[in-house]
Amino acid sequence: MPTKLWEKDYDLDQKIADFTVGRDRELDLELAPFDVLGSLAHVTMLSEVGLLDAGAARRCQGKLKELYTTASTGDFVIEDGVEDVHSQVELMLTRELGDDGKKIHSGRSRNDQVLVDLRLYFRHRIQGIAERTAELSRTLTELSEEHKNKLIPGYTHLQVAMVSSFGLWFGAYAEALIDDLRMWQGVYDVVDQNPLGSAAGYGSSFPLNRDRTTELLGFRAPVVNVVAAQMGRGKTEQLMAFAIAGLAQTVGRMAMDVCLYSSQNFGFLQLPPELTTGSSIMPHKKNPDVFELLRGRCNLLQSLPGQISQLTTNLPSGYHRDFQLLKEAIFPALDQLEDGLDIALYALPRTRVRAQELPTDPRYTLLYTVEAVNNLVLEGVPFRDAYTQVGRDVEAGTFVPPTELKHTHLGSLGNLGSERISGKLEEVMGAFGFERAEVALRELAG
Repeated sequence: MPTKLWEKDYDLDQKIADFTVGRDRELDLELAPFDVLGSLAHVTMLSEVGLLDAGAARRCQGKLKELYTTASTGDFVIEDGVEDVHSQVELMLTRELGDDGKKIHSGRSRNDQVLVDLRLYFRHRIQGIAERTAELSRTLTELSEEHKNKLIPGYTHLQVAMVSSFGLWFGAYAEALIDDLRMWQGVYDVVDQNPLGSAAGYGSSFPLNRDRTTELLGFRAPVVNVVAAQMGRGKTEQLMAFAIAGLAQTVGRMAMDVCLYSSQNFGFLQLPPELTTGSSIMPHKKNPDVFELLRGRCNLLQSLPGQISQLTTNLPSGYHRDFQLLKEAIFPALDQLEDGLDIALYALPRTRVRAQELPTDPRYTLLYTVEAVNNLVLEGVPFRDAYTQVGRDVEAGTFVPPTELKHTHLGSLGNLGSERISGKLEEVMGAFGFERAEVALRELAG
């Protein structure tokens, strides 16, 4: 049995073989469960359209289900000399089932095998990221409600601007994450289309039933045009990269706020000692390294769309080996993003919130100028005259801040709208349709 699906009657130069395989054998281990699922769906369909007899199909399905269990538990191994996961699965089937194992490649190419593997894999990874992001949004909403009455300065241009609160700060990131989830939802809709049956990108003369494999794998729909299916390679990863970068921007910005707010000059947050690191020469130091590294990783992730774009720019339609390198960029990025979400979920609830005595702290007196202007307007003074009057008081050093805040509109200090934010989150999460895919794959592998 060849260890490469394309192997012919000549030996490839070993140096060329090593270079072309690259990191595929390592990264393909992540694809193993999904490759087996794709083969299960393909074998079932081949049997139903008469291209594989029922007995051979049952034997292949039984062995594939065993391999799926092995792959799902992380025990799948790609042997030395075997090029990729597709070759390993077919090799293992052929060893046990002989000619039956050789028949499962009918109507398939490595091209559409890797396409379906990646879409199943991306669908799985998107679900994990979306669920972590939703959990972080819920956590931030809870913190927003818990600390809604604790005031802090709000800044524009890093200058003292207006009164804010931890309710607003936590709630802002809770809602911003929902916008990131909407982007992930759009990517999921693109990923959730079946490319299986496109073969090398130009279809097959076999009477394949692509709607059937779409149903078996729990895809929303097939990619109809076989060339479009092949062109999805690179485009799918580009969309994934934009979603990764968008979510990383939100999380990285929040991490920066934590670093800033936990410094002594601000003092709005305090990390417990067990979440900080020290200095080799300064005994007093308690550094927010966890949030600095989170910020740094998120910044690097925002360069991902550029990497993917550079890799795929000016490629014509059809398959190109350049696409293999996409996995080396996307797979680690997904891991880093999940790790970042996990550490944010762990560290944020353990961070101490420190309310500020804003009206009595001379550093923050000017936060209340807008309140003073609005109070004059409510007394009948035209806004522009009120603005000028308060400005003159500030310049003369005679400004006295009002002590009462009157913010009642939606999304303001006195009306956070947390229930509305929670409602938006659940609406977005419900629109993904994760359950349909889960049910289909359980039935296929069961």
